Amino acid sequence: MLARARSFTLHGLDALPVVVEADVSPGFPGFTVVGLPDAAVNESRDRVRAALKNSGFPYPQMRIVVNLAPAELRKEGPLYDLPIALALLAAQGVVPAERLEGWAVAGELALDGELRPISGAINLALGALENEQTRLLLPPGSAEEASVIEGLEVYAPRTLSEAVAFLLGDRELEPSRPPDPAEALDELLDLADVKGQAKAKRAVEIAAAGFHHLLMVGTPGSGKTMLARRLPYLLPALGREEALEVTRIHAAAGRLMRGLVQRPPFRSPHHTTSDAGLIGGGAVPKPGEISLAHRGVLFLDELPEFPRRTLEVLRQPLEDGVVTVSRAKASLTFPARFLLVAAMNPCPCGWYGDPERACTCSLTARRRYTGRISGPLLDRFDLVVGVPRLTAAELSRAPEGEPTAAVRERVLAARDRMKARQGRPNGELVGRELAAALRLDEGARGLLAAAARKLQLTGRSYDKVQRVARTVADLAGSEAVTEAHVAEALVYREELN
Repeated sequence: MLARARSFTLHGLDALPVVVEADVSPGFPGFTVVGLPDAAVNESRDRVRAALKNSGFPYPQMRIVVNLAPAELRKEGPLYDLPIALALLAAQGVVPAERLEGWAVAGELALDGELRPISGAINLALGALENEQTRLLLPPGSAEEASVIEGLEVYAPRTLSEAVAFLLGDRELEPSRPPDPAEALDELLDLADVKGQAKAKRAVEIAAAGFHHLLMVGTPGSGKTMLARRLPYLLPALGREEALEVTRIHAAAGRLMRGLVQRPPFRSPHHTTSDAGLIGGGAVPKPGEISLAHRGVLFLDELPEFPRRTLEVLRQPLEDGVVTVSRAKASLTFPARFLLVAAMNPCPCGWYGDPERACTCSLTARRRYTGRISGPLLDRFDLVVGVPRLTAAELSRAPEGEPTAAVRERVLAARDRMKARQGRPNGELVGRELAAALRLDEGARGLLAAAARKLQLTGRSYDKVQRVARTVADLAGSEAVTEAHVAEALVYREELN
């Protein structure tokens, strides 16, 4: 007898429909899974067999063929355990086949029949909604994740027996509810924890307000990492569409989610990360660090220690906001609109320019060290700022700075001005859109022209100075960009050597 259950497979960020067909027929006992399954799907045979027996259901001593259609799509992961088990029960008449109609099913089975969460539930829920399947049967945990999508009924049986009883009408289940929203503002990392460093804090504020890429250069212990980790808390909370987009990316990468991601993500990969780990990879590509940082912050500490090839793959996503990963089996495009924040020492030993410790590096060694960062990549940083280490005496005298909440208010007010004027942050403006937003006065035009000649700014650098000046004006509440705003923007164009 033949029976069917409906499920989905993840393909990048999208969920594509899969029909699970189970055929039980006379013949030599065996269990075959076809339809391009991976190892985890093939292993479902043993999990399903044990779960059925340990749950008190019959297991047919006949020839079993399970087909996952369409056959050309690669099927990965243990999410097909539950639909395979239900299809087998329907093929034996334990569950009427019509009771599976209209349901999308996914879940991993333990050997005792318990249902375990799967990754990518929110992507599956969106796929079900697009395919007009409004009822989902998912494990607890995964059902919470999927229930944030409006227009769906998501149910969460704890075991295979409970799922069967629910489908037969012998047990009632309440629809799953989305979890409570995430943490409040008073749980943020506080900028006041960083003593001194007024210039670097101002650069962090400008970066957060305008979504400008930031490079901090300083000796060890100067506070670069502390500043970087506090920057995401200055950014506006994600809107629902942004939160949904970010959550889909993290779910597709294999992370179990509890509701929507509310805050801009912060990713800090180690400098040994490969280019595939950074941009995404795999036989069927999955999102990398730059996509996991979408709408948030990608922090690269010890920037020159990253392999040059790894750093160079950042150039195209920084400009386009997306990354396309091509492999033999698939070519997928992932969002990658992130704020790049990087930190580095001024030399290999780290102490060049320190007031107390002497640098042991030669001029050649320092130039070779900073030369690991290519000119085109360095040109993509809007802000380059020095972060000198404070001595113990300076730290003891340093006044307490502004808290995150106070700085965030200015950032949000500036973002509101940008949204009202052009609909997005200044850091994303180009061409005519940038020219229309600038509104330079005569003094600002003159200073900008003189700086372009003296500093030999490239076209990209010239535009970045204009964008930063526009953000400085927005933080000051000024419609026009004045000479003072341009002057401050130029302060954050420090040379590495």
